[in-house]
Amino acid sequence: MKHIYLDNAATTPMAPAVIDAMTAQMQADFGNASSTHWFGRQAHTVLDLARTTLAASINAKPEQIVITSGATEANNTAIMQTAHARASLGKHIITTAIEHLSVLKPLAALEQEGFRVTYLPVNDAGEISLADFDAALDDDTILVTMMMGNNEVGSVMPIQAVGERLRKHQAWFHTDATQAYGLLAIDVAALGVDLLSVSAHKLNGPKGVGFLYRGDAVTIAPLLRGGEQETKRRAGTENIPAIAGFAAAVDLVTPAEKAARQAKYFGFKQQIIDALTAANVEFAVNGTVKPGNLNHVFNLWLPGCSTYAVQTNLDLAGFAVSGGSACTAGSLEPSHVLTAMYGADSPRVSESIRVSFGATTTSADIAAFASALIKIVTKLRKH
Repeated sequence: MKHIYLDNAATTPMAPAVIDAMTAQMQADFGNASSTHWFGRQAHTVLDLARTTLAASINAKPEQIVITSGATEANNTAIMQTAHARASLGKHIITTAIEHLSVLKPLAALEQEGFRVTYLPVNDAGEISLADFDAALDDDTILVTMMMGNNEVGSVMPIQAVGERLRKHQAWFHTDATQAYGLLAIDVAALGVDLLSVSAHKLNGPKGVGFLYRGDAVTIAPLLRGGEQETKRRAGTENIPAIAGFAAAVDLVTPAEKAARQAKYFGFKQQIIDALTAANVEFAVNGTVKPGNLNHVFNLWLPGCSTYAVQTNLDLAGFAVSGGSACTAGSLEPSHVLTAMYGADSPRVSESIRVSFGATTTSADIAAFASALIKIVTKLRKH
């Protein structure tokens, strides 16, 4: 049986060029990048070249890039350290109700410390209202943290509009760009963000590496204490093979490639919609289908069919999808994203699946998936 992977919002398979780059580093440049001898200098050269590539991908300067273990560490660093560094200026933080758990959980911890957090609501498209944002922003606000694009429904937040509002405000602006990086054009100067988080494994790079962009005005203490790596901003010996692989993955997603992927993924959504409609299968899209969204994410409500039943049957048929964020796998908690969009009592919360496309997904894969889904939903509804 052929297995078809449609869970790319959780993680992506490494591209061959990434594996080649990592293998070359593991074989050749094993030195510690902090060592001053030849072996260390070779490793540090690889680190410097990769940092330049990562910085260029968001129109930043190399010295503004801090290599991390991924977006979770980057998000925790940006949120926790900003709050602690700026508490004397205020204790108010603004976010949205549909952020990733690596944002929501640090914020919950800060609330226990006495910080005040405003969770902006979203509509049934998974989008915030700028009027709500304007009403929430006050003189006590020290941080706004807002994802660029949602990992469950693909909605895109008005980052540039929020950035413009904050240019003359004391609040620093952080965005979790994990899902958007590799699909959307990102220019930190144009967007007006002070902090930005990214993980490599969402764009066919390795797991366990990412970066935090820190604008020149950002002065925060390191989250991890120890050595003086990353110019004293993040302790720990750098994982040079993973960092080289990250840079190789970034090189693959040129502006033209980003646009091509977005267009291809939008077509996959339409292909699934057309197949389900032709088969008279009742369904609804959670969120909206429009070219400007993160089109690799597609969330479907299948009335009368539990998420677990559909996901399990698809797995048995050889298709990998999810019921929501991979970070909640094994949890009995309903999707906080769908709950925020439709309410805790909505059947969508427990009757939806997330399908997410990747660079290796083909139209034939989508046709096979749609055919299997139609059979599974028809069978479940009969019983």
